[in-house]
Amino acid sequence: MLTHLSISNYAITESLEIELERGMTVLTGETGAGKSIMLDALGLTLGDRADSSIVRQGADRADIHATFDLSSIDQAKAWLSERELLDGDDCLLRRVITSEGRSRGFINGQPATLQDLRELGGLLIDIHSQHAHQSLLKKPYQRQLLDAFAQASDLAEQTHQHYLDYQSLNKTLQRLESQQAEQHAQEQLLRYQLEELERLNLQPGEVEELEALQGQLANAEQILSANHHSLALCKEGEVNALGVIHQALSSLQSGDYQHPSQNNAIQLLETAKIQIDEAARELQQVIDATEVDPERLQQVEERLDTIYQTARKHRVAPEELPRLMDEFAAQLEGLDATDEKLDQLRTQRNQLWQSYRTAADKLSEKRRKGAATMKKEVEKQLATLAMKHCKVELALNPLSSEDAHPYGQEEVELLISTNPGAPLGALSKIASGGELSRISLAIQVVTAQVAAVPTVVFDEIDVGIGGATAEIVGQLLSTLGQRSQVLCVTHQAQVASQGDHHIRVQKVGDNKQLRTELTFLTQEEKIDEIARMLGGIAITENTLAHAKEMLSTRH
Repeated sequence: MLTHLSISNYAITESLEIELERGMTVLTGETGAGKSIMLDALGLTLGDRADSSIVRQGADRADIHATFDLSSIDQAKAWLSERELLDGDDCLLRRVITSEGRSRGFINGQPATLQDLRELGGLLIDIHSQHAHQSLLKKPYQRQLLDAFAQASDLAEQTHQHYLDYQSLNKTLQRLESQQAEQHAQEQLLRYQLEELERLNLQPGEVEELEALQGQLANAEQILSANHHSLALCKEGEVNALGVIHQALSSLQSGDYQHPSQNNAIQLLETAKIQIDEAARELQQVIDATEVDPERLQQVEERLDTIYQTARKHRVAPEELPRLMDEFAAQLEGLDATDEKLDQLRTQRNQLWQSYRTAADKLSEKRRKGAATMKKEVEKQLATLAMKHCKVELALNPLSSEDAHPYGQEEVELLISTNPGAPLGALSKIASGGELSRISLAIQVVTAQVAAVPTVVFDEIDVGIGGATAEIVGQLLSTLGQRSQVLCVTHQAQVASQGDHHIRVQKVGDNKQLRTELTFLTQEEKIDEIARMLGGIAITENTLAHAKEMLSTRH
């Protein structure tokens, strides 16, 4: 529950401290005294938006602290623990707004986003304003009220998340499937190109070998002629180099006397003889290896032509064709993987659809049971508010079961009949302004009774209600205060008299500077305040007596 609220430099409030207790606490005061300032400031600690206009004139910043006792709020403890923000049984929410418009939030001294403040605040406190009946006319708000009453809000959020996940995956699948025709065309082209390269089966270094072989086959006759002529000159002709060298050696080695220097010449001629003989053997090998084969030449040229044409088609060098074949194979494998991924995504989509339907079916069942119970409870409260003939129906209009819907498989609509025998109709078309206020009050009281949060705030929801009905409203809030902490801003003496604690709100100061002051009232001060609310400025003995009687007969 809310145990302490501290407000500094907010609106006309310079400094305000308030300790709060269990039960029902009422806040009263003249119009414009600042009763709602406390609740508006509290809303900032719960993540409401704000700007620099709320900073008190002349101050640098507004600073609001709200302390909550978490001893009986396990869900809030778990939320804080998950984020490593838990600090015992107390939780401090803080909001700072500067005069330049900057805003910062804190949870137990650690920086926090507005979303964090809202999430945690939703587990701590529930605020009902006098304008709630305006929201009550909207179907989304009606659905949220039913889900809250049926304790199905978490299930509704789960259903909504399943819907978002399903829709996101479904859009991805639709986009990929729309591209599938293009992918199939690409796949066919890749398969054709890959098969063509596989048939070609070009081996590394094959082009160089074929080009060399083609050169040999195309020039075989010239090669043979040149080698035969050279061989004849070296060894086999009538006049050849070996024969001439042999004659030279014989001439030098004949006779009885030889010049000392001619040995060098003899050695050189011997070396030349050996080298020419080796050259002749090499020439003979070339002659033996060379053949004139027009058919083989045609085969080589056709193979090279096929390789060159294929390379030109793919705009690469012939030597790059093996690498290109590997690339095509990898791309084709990638397309096969895409098909596999699509199958996996379809399986995931089916699983998400089943998760959505399971959650939506559970939500529908909770809504059906909750609608029946809520109808009875609201009609019961309306009877106490002088609307015993009013009939309420929370219609669950089914939506297409073939599609996923953001908030479940039905649309929730609050229907009402205010006169006996009159047909049920939309709230906006049936109820008058006064009836709408009482219907809103009845629904808020009913939903607050099942709320998981320990603190419930009612901000002037009793506007437009008076007399015996206002007294019943006070009794309803007092009963609610027995199980929850209730804070109530009211102008009705009948409501204020039912409070366990009473805070008077008033402006103090002079024409130059005013501030809001909160005062916890004693029993005697309560009598005076109730009398003021009953009689206005002129408080008589009768109004004081009436005030005492009201307080003495508190429900």
